[in-house]
Amino acid sequence: MPVPVPELGQYDFVPETKEDLPWADLITVDLALFGTPEGKKELAQTLIKGVREDGFFYVKNFNISQERVNRQFSIGKRLYDIPLEEKLKYVPDGLDDGQFNGYVPAGRRVYDTVSGLKDRVEVYNIPKFNGDFKHSHPAIIQDNLPEIEEFARSLHSEVLDPLHVLLAIALELPEDYFTNIHKYEVKSEDHLRYMKYGKFTPEENIKIGKLWGRGHTDLGSWTLLFRQPVAALQIQNHITGEWKYVKPQDATLTVNACDALSFITGGYVKSTIHRVASPPKDQEHVDRLGLLYFSRPNNEVLLKTIDSPVLKREGYTQNTFEKSSNPIPTMEEWTFAKQKWQRTKGYTRDDPKHNNAQILPGYNERAYA
Repeated sequence: MPVPVPELGQYDFVPETKEDLPWADLITVDLALFGTPEGKKELAQTLIKGVREDGFFYVKNFNISQERVNRQFSIGKRLYDIPLEEKLKYVPDGLDDGQFNGYVPAGRRVYDTVSGLKDRVEVYNIPKFNGDFKHSHPAIIQDNLPEIEEFARSLHSEVLDPLHVLLAIALELPEDYFTNIHKYEVKSEDHLRYMKYGKFTPEENIKIGKLWGRGHTDLGSWTLLFRQPVAALQIQNHITGEWKYVKPQDATLTVNACDALSFITGGYVKSTIHRVASPPKDQEHVDRLGLLYFSRPNNEVLLKTIDSPVLKREGYTQNTFEKSSNPIPTMEEWTFAKQKWQRTKGYTRDDPKHNNAQILPGYNERAYA
Protein backbone atom coordinates (compact mmCIF):
# COMPACT_ATOMS: atom_id res chain seq x y z
CA MET A 1 0.00 0.00 0.00
CA PRO A 2 1.53 3.39 -0.92
CA VAL A 3 2.46 5.68 1.93
CA PRO A 4 0.13 8.71 1.95
CA VAL A 5 1.12 12.35 2.01
CA PRO A 6 1.79 14.77 3.71
CA GLU A 7 5.49 14.47 4.39
CA LEU A 8 6.22 13.87 8.06
CA GLY A 9 9.99 13.69 8.10
CA GLN A 10 11.99 10.66 9.08
CA TYR A 11 11.61 9.21 12.56
CA ASP A 12 14.95 8.12 14.01
CA PHE A 13 14.83 5.53 16.76
CA VAL A 14 17.47 5.78 19.46
CA PRO A 15 20.12 3.03 19.54
CA GLU A 16 19.34 0.00 21.66
CA THR A 17 21.06 -0.26 25.03
CA LYS A 18 24.39 -2.02 25.27
CA GLU A 19 23.81 -3.01 28.89
CA ASP A 20 23.38 -6.66 29.79
CA LEU A 21 19.86 -6.67 31.17
CA PRO A 22 17.74 -9.60 32.39
CA TRP A 23 15.60 -10.09 29.28
CA ALA A 24 12.39 -12.12 29.27
CA ASP A 25 12.41 -15.13 26.97
CA LEU A 26 9.12 -14.62 25.17
CA ILE A 27 7.43 -16.76 22.55
CA THR A 28 6.60 -15.49 19.06
CA VAL A 29 3.28 -15.92 17.28
CA ASP A 30 4.15 -16.01 13.58
CA LEU A 31 1.04 -15.06 11.64
CA ALA A 32 2.62 -16.36 8.44
CA LEU A 33 1.32 -19.74 9.65
CA PHE A 34 -2.25 -18.48 10.03
CA GLY A 35 -3.37 -19.45 6.53
CA THR A 36 -3.87 -23.18 7.12
CA PRO A 37 -5.89 -25.21 9.66
CA GLU A 38 -2.68 -26.91 10.81
CA GLY A 39 -0.92 -23.57 11.20
CA LYS A 40 -3.83 -22.13 13.19
CA LYS A 41 -3.82 -25.12 15.52
CA GLU A 42 -0.09 -24.77 16.13
CA LEU A 43 -0.36 -21.02 16.71
CA ALA A 44 -3.32 -21.48 19.08
CA GLN A 45 -1.20 -23.66 21.35
CA THR A 46 1.70 -21.19 21.14
CA LEU A 47 -0.63 -18.34 22.04
CA ILE A 48 -2.24 -20.05 25.03
CA LYS A 49 1.18 -21.00 26.39
CA GLY A 50 2.24 -17.36 26.13
CA VAL A 51 -0.79 -15.93 27.92
CA ARG A 52 -0.70 -18.62 30.61
CA GLU A 53 3.01 -18.32 31.44
CA ASP A 54 4.57 -14.97 30.54
CA GLY A 55 1.45 -13.08 29.53
CA PHE A 56 3.48 -11.14 26.96
CA PHE A 57 4.45 -12.45 23.54
CA TYR A 58 5.69 -11.21 20.20
CA VAL A 59 3.69 -11.19 16.96
CA LYS A 60 5.40 -11.07 13.58
CA ASN A 61 4.36 -11.16 9.92
CA PHE A 62 1.21 -9.12 10.59
CA ASN A 63 1.11 -7.45 7.17
CA ILE A 64 1.76 -3.86 8.28
CA SER A 65 4.99 -2.40 6.91
CA GLN A 66 7.64 -0.80 9.09
CA GLU A 67 7.33 2.30 6.93
CA ARG A 68 3.70 2.73 8.00
CA VAL A 69 4.65 2.16 11.64
CA ASN A 70 7.46 4.72 11.40
CA ARG A 71 5.04 7.31 10.08
CA GLN A 72 2.87 6.83 13.15
CA PHE A 73 5.89 7.42 15.37
CA SER A 74 6.61 10.57 13.36
CA ILE A 75 3.07 11.79 13.97
CA GLY A 76 3.49 11.09 17.68
CA LYS A 77 6.76 13.00 17.84
CA ARG A 78 5.26 15.97 16.00
CA LEU A 79 2.27 15.90 18.35
CA TYR A 80 4.43 16.20 21.45
CA ASP A 81 6.49 18.96 19.89
CA ILE A 82 3.50 21.34 19.82
CA PRO A 83 3.10 23.80 22.73
CA LEU A 84 1.44 22.56 25.90
CA GLU A 85 -1.25 25.24 25.76
CA GLU A 86 -2.36 23.86 22.39
CA LYS A 87 -2.45 20.27 23.65
CA LEU A 88 -4.44 21.31 26.71
CA LYS A 89 -7.32 22.33 24.42
CA TYR A 90 -7.90 18.61 23.83
CA VAL A 91 -8.13 17.42 27.44
CA PRO A 92 -11.39 15.46 27.60
CA ASP A 93 -14.31 16.76 29.62
CA GLY A 94 -14.78 14.41 32.55
CA LEU A 95 -11.13 13.32 32.76
CA ASP A 96 -11.44 12.89 36.54
CA ASP A 97 -14.50 10.66 36.00
CA GLY A 98 -12.77 8.24 33.67
CA GLN A 99 -12.97 9.89 30.24
CA PHE A 100 -9.76 9.30 28.34
CA ASN A 101 -10.00 10.13 24.63
CA GLY A 102 -7.86 13.11 23.72
CA TYR A 103 -4.92 14.56 25.65
CA VAL A 104 -4.02 13.58 29.20
CA PRO A 105 -1.31 15.89 30.58
CA ALA A 106 1.58 14.84 32.76
CA GLY A 107 1.86 15.55 36.47
CA ARG A 108 -1.30 13.92 37.85
CA ARG A 109 0.61 11.48 40.10
CA VAL A 110 3.13 12.24 42.84
CA TYR A 111 6.13 9.95 42.52
CA ASP A 112 8.13 11.21 45.49
CA THR A 113 6.48 13.02 48.41
CA VAL A 114 9.76 14.43 49.76
CA SER A 115 10.88 16.17 46.57
CA GLY A 116 7.39 16.57 45.11
CA LEU A 117 8.46 14.94 41.85
CA LYS A 118 5.46 14.05 39.68
CA ASP A 119 5.01 11.82 36.67
CA ARG A 120 6.10 13.07 33.24
CA VAL A 121 3.78 10.85 31.24
CA GLU A 122 1.72 12.41 28.44
CA VAL A 123 -0.99 10.46 26.64
CA TYR A 124 -3.01 11.12 23.51
CA ASN A 125 -5.81 8.63 22.78
CA ILE A 126 -7.68 8.38 19.47
CA PRO A 127 -10.97 6.38 19.58
CA LYS A 128 -12.47 4.14 16.93
CA PHE A 129 -13.64 5.46 13.58
CA ASN A 130 -16.97 3.62 13.58
CA GLY A 131 -19.25 6.66 13.97
CA ASP A 132 -19.69 6.49 17.75
CA PHE A 133 -17.02 9.07 18.60
CA LYS A 134 -16.32 12.64 17.57
CA HIS A 135 -12.90 13.38 16.13
CA SER A 136 -11.53 16.81 16.93
CA HIS A 137 -7.76 16.88 17.15
CA PRO A 138 -4.67 19.11 16.90
CA ALA A 139 -3.66 19.88 13.33
CA ILE A 140 -0.91 17.24 13.18
CA ILE A 141 -3.55 14.58 13.97
CA GLN A 142 -6.38 16.10 11.95
CA ASP A 143 -4.25 16.52 8.84
CA ASN A 144 -3.27 12.85 8.94
CA LEU A 145 -6.59 11.43 10.15
CA PRO A 146 -7.37 9.27 7.08
CA GLU A 147 -3.99 7.58 7.40
CA ILE A 148 -4.44 7.12 11.16
CA GLU A 149 -7.87 5.59 10.59
CA GLU A 150 -6.52 3.19 8.00
CA PHE A 151 -3.70 2.20 10.36
CA ALA A 152 -6.03 1.62 13.32
CA ARG A 153 -8.48 -0.43 11.26
CA SER A 154 -5.63 -2.56 9.91
CA LEU A 155 -4.64 -3.45 13.46
CA HIS A 156 -8.07 -5.03 13.84
CA SER A 157 -8.07 -6.97 10.60
CA GLU A 158 -4.40 -7.97 10.52
CA VAL A 159 -3.60 -8.53 14.21
CA LEU A 160 -6.58 -8.60 16.57
CA ASP A 161 -8.94 -10.70 14.48
CA PRO A 162 -6.30 -13.45 14.04
CA LEU A 163 -5.46 -13.39 17.75
CA HIS A 164 -9.15 -13.76 18.60
CA VAL A 165 -9.50 -16.69 16.22
CA LEU A 166 -6.46 -18.39 17.75
CA LEU A 167 -7.76 -17.88 21.28
CA ALA A 168 -11.12 -19.38 20.30
CA ILE A 169 -9.40 -22.43 18.83
CA ALA A 170 -7.30 -22.85 21.97
CA LEU A 171 -10.46 -22.79 24.12
CA GLU A 172 -12.35 -25.16 21.76
CA LEU A 173 -14.91 -22.53 20.79
CA PRO A 174 -16.23 -21.52 17.36
CA GLU A 175 -13.52 -19.55 15.53
CA ASP A 176 -15.64 -16.39 15.42
CA TYR A 177 -16.49 -16.41 19.14
CA PHE A 178 -14.14 -13.60 20.17
CA THR A 179 -14.30 -11.68 16.91
CA ASN A 180 -18.08 -11.45 17.43
CA ILE A 181 -17.63 -9.62 20.73
CA HIS A 182 -14.85 -7.39 19.36
CA LYS A 183 -16.49 -6.08 16.20
CA TYR A 184 -15.04 -2.82 14.94
CA GLU A 185 -18.46 -1.54 13.87
CA VAL A 186 -19.90 -1.93 17.38
CA LYS A 187 -19.18 0.62 20.10
CA SER A 188 -16.23 -0.17 22.32
CA GLU A 189 -13.55 1.86 24.05
CA ASP A 190 -10.63 0.75 21.85
CA HIS A 191 -8.08 3.41 21.10
CA LEU A 192 -4.78 4.13 19.39
CA ARG A 193 -2.32 5.88 21.70
CA TYR A 194 0.72 8.07 21.31
CA MET A 195 2.46 8.06 24.69
CA LYS A 196 5.46 10.03 25.88
CA TYR A 197 7.49 9.32 29.00
CA GLY A 198 9.52 12.45 29.68
CA LYS A 199 13.03 11.81 30.96
CA PHE A 200 14.29 12.38 34.51
CA THR A 201 17.84 13.25 35.50
CA PRO A 202 19.96 10.48 37.07
CA GLU A 203 19.49 12.14 40.46
CA GLU A 204 15.73 12.35 40.00
CA ASN A 205 15.56 8.71 38.93
CA ILE A 206 17.17 7.71 42.22
CA LYS A 207 14.61 9.75 44.17
CA ILE A 208 11.70 8.00 42.45
CA GLY A 209 13.19 4.55 42.92
CA LYS A 210 14.14 4.24 39.23
CA LEU A 211 10.52 3.48 38.46
CA TRP A 212 8.44 5.52 36.00
CA GLY A 213 5.29 3.47 36.36
CA ARG A 214 4.31 0.96 39.04
CA GLY A 215 3.21 -2.57 38.27
CA HIS A 216 -0.31 -2.74 36.87
CA THR A 217 -2.60 -4.66 34.56
CA ASP A 218 -4.44 -3.25 31.54
CA LEU A 219 -8.23 -3.29 31.62
CA GLY A 220 -9.16 -4.56 28.16
CA SER A 221 -8.51 -7.62 25.98
CA TRP A 222 -5.12 -7.10 24.35
CA THR A 223 -2.56 -4.30 24.33
CA LEU A 224 -0.47 -3.96 21.18
CA LEU A 225 2.89 -2.25 21.66
CA PHE A 226 5.07 -1.34 18.70
CA ARG A 227 8.82 -1.81 18.96
CA GLN A 228 10.33 0.75 21.33
CA PRO A 229 14.14 0.56 21.69
CA VAL A 230 14.31 2.48 24.99
CA ALA A 231 14.62 -0.39 27.48
CA ALA A 232 12.10 0.29 30.24
CA LEU A 233 9.17 -2.13 29.97
CA GLN A 234 9.37 -4.91 32.55
CA ILE A 235 6.98 -7.83 33.01
CA GLN A 236 6.34 -10.13 35.95
CA ASN A 237 6.37 -13.81 35.02
CA HIS A 238 3.10 -15.51 36.01
CA ILE A 239 4.89 -18.59 37.34
CA THR A 240 8.15 -17.35 38.89
CA GLY A 241 7.14 -13.81 39.88
CA GLU A 242 10.44 -12.49 38.48
CA TRP A 243 10.64 -9.07 36.81
CA LYS A 244 12.39 -9.05 33.45
CA TYR A 245 12.82 -6.56 30.63
CA VAL A 246 11.04 -6.95 27.30
CA LYS A 247 13.66 -6.80 24.55
CA PRO A 248 12.77 -4.82 21.42
CA GLN A 249 12.58 -7.15 18.43
CA ASP A 250 12.68 -5.90 14.85
CA ALA A 251 9.45 -6.13 12.81
CA THR A 252 7.36 -7.34 15.73
CA LEU A 253 4.55 -6.25 17.97
CA THR A 254 4.72 -6.94 21.70
CA VAL A 255 1.29 -8.06 22.94
CA ASN A 256 -0.12 -8.69 26.40
CA ALA A 257 -3.38 -10.13 27.68
CA CYS A 258 -5.54 -7.91 29.89
CA ASP A 259 -8.28 -7.88 32.55
CA ALA A 260 -11.33 -8.44 30.32
CA LEU A 261 -9.92 -11.67 28.89
CA SER A 262 -9.07 -12.80 32.40
CA PHE A 263 -12.64 -12.15 33.58
CA ILE A 264 -14.37 -13.92 30.71
CA THR A 265 -12.06 -16.96 30.98
CA GLY A 266 -12.47 -17.24 34.75
CA GLY A 267 -8.79 -16.39 35.26
CA TYR A 268 -7.46 -18.99 32.80
CA VAL A 269 -6.02 -16.25 30.59
CA LYS A 270 -3.93 -14.17 32.95
CA SER A 271 -3.88 -10.38 32.89
CA THR A 272 -0.20 -9.51 32.83
CA ILE A 273 1.45 -7.37 35.48
CA HIS A 274 3.93 -4.96 33.94
CA ARG A 275 5.70 -1.71 34.80
CA VAL A 276 7.98 0.94 33.32
CA ALA A 277 11.41 1.33 34.89
CA SER A 278 13.85 4.16 34.28
CA PRO A 279 16.03 3.32 31.26
CA PRO A 280 19.62 2.08 31.60
CA LYS A 281 22.40 4.67 31.80
CA ASP A 282 23.12 4.76 28.07
CA GLN A 283 19.46 5.67 27.38
CA GLU A 284 18.67 7.73 30.47
CA HIS A 285 19.07 11.01 28.59
CA VAL A 286 16.19 10.49 26.13
CA ASP A 287 12.40 10.65 26.25
CA ARG A 288 10.51 7.43 25.53
CA LEU A 289 7.86 7.64 22.81
CA GLY A 290 5.36 4.81 22.58
CA LEU A 291 2.83 3.74 19.95
CA LEU A 292 0.13 1.43 21.31
CA TYR A 293 -3.33 0.08 20.58
CA PHE A 294 -5.75 -0.98 23.31
CA SER A 295 -8.36 -3.57 22.33
CA ARG A 296 -11.53 -3.98 24.39
CA PRO A 297 -14.70 -6.07 24.03
CA ASN A 298 -17.79 -4.26 22.76
CA ASN A 299 -19.38 -2.13 25.47
CA GLU A 300 -22.48 -4.25 26.05
CA VAL A 301 -20.50 -7.49 26.60
CA LEU A 302 -21.16 -8.94 30.06
CA LEU A 303 -17.92 -9.95 31.78
CA LYS A 304 -19.06 -13.40 32.82
CA THR A 305 -17.10 -16.62 32.43
CA ILE A 306 -17.69 -18.11 28.99
CA ASP A 307 -18.88 -21.65 28.31
CA SER A 308 -15.69 -23.32 27.09
CA PRO A 309 -14.91 -27.06 27.22
CA VAL A 310 -11.32 -26.25 28.12
CA LEU A 311 -12.28 -23.99 31.01
CA LYS A 312 -14.68 -26.60 32.35
CA ARG A 313 -12.05 -29.33 32.22
CA GLU A 314 -9.46 -27.12 33.89
CA GLY A 315 -11.85 -25.83 36.57
CA TYR A 316 -12.00 -22.18 35.51
CA THR A 317 -15.73 -21.60 35.75
CA GLN A 318 -16.12 -18.42 37.85
CA ASN A 319 -14.41 -15.05 37.89
CA THR A 320 -14.04 -12.74 40.86
CA PHE A 321 -17.44 -11.11 40.37
CA GLU A 322 -19.22 -14.47 40.13
CA LYS A 323 -17.39 -15.88 43.17
CA SER A 324 -18.39 -12.88 45.27
CA SER A 325 -22.05 -13.01 44.10
CA ASN A 326 -21.80 -9.35 43.11
CA PRO A 327 -23.35 -7.99 39.91
CA ILE A 328 -21.38 -8.86 36.79
CA PRO A 329 -20.44 -5.62 35.02
CA THR A 330 -20.61 -4.88 31.34
CA MET A 331 -17.38 -3.97 29.62
CA GLU A 332 -18.49 -0.34 29.55
CA GLU A 333 -19.10 -0.30 33.31
CA TRP A 334 -15.76 -1.96 33.97
CA THR A 335 -13.88 0.37 31.62
CA PHE A 336 -15.03 3.60 33.19
CA ALA A 337 -14.76 2.32 36.76
CA LYS A 338 -11.14 1.29 36.34
CA GLN A 339 -10.33 4.27 34.14
CA LYS A 340 -11.64 6.62 36.83
CA TRP A 341 -9.35 4.93 39.35
CA GLN A 342 -6.40 5.19 36.96
CA ARG A 343 -7.01 8.88 36.30
CA THR A 344 -7.25 9.87 39.98
CA LYS A 345 -5.50 13.22 40.26
CA GLY A 346 -2.93 14.01 42.94
CA TYR A 347 -2.53 10.60 44.55
CA THR A 348 0.86 9.45 45.75
CA ARG A 349 2.32 6.29 44.36
CA ASP A 350 2.48 4.57 47.74
CA ASP A 351 -1.02 5.48 48.94
CA PRO A 352 -2.53 2.18 50.22
CA LYS A 353 -6.09 3.54 49.98
CA HIS A 354 -5.64 4.14 46.28
CA ASN A 355 -3.57 1.06 45.49
CA ASN A 356 -6.12 -1.25 47.12
CA ALA A 357 -9.27 0.65 46.19
CA GLN A 358 -12.49 -1.06 45.22
CA ILE A 359 -13.03 -0.62 41.49
CA LEU A 360 -16.46 -2.30 41.53
CA PRO A 361 -18.15 -4.50 44.16
CA GLY A 362 -16.31 -7.80 43.97
CA TYR A 363 -13.02 -6.40 42.68
CA ASN A 364 -10.30 -4.51 44.52
CA GLU A 365 -7.07 -3.38 42.94
CA ARG A 366 -3.78 -4.71 44.24
CA ALA A 367 -0.56 -2.84 44.93
CA TYR A 368 2.25 -4.17 42.75
CA ALA A 369 5.92 -3.34 43.02
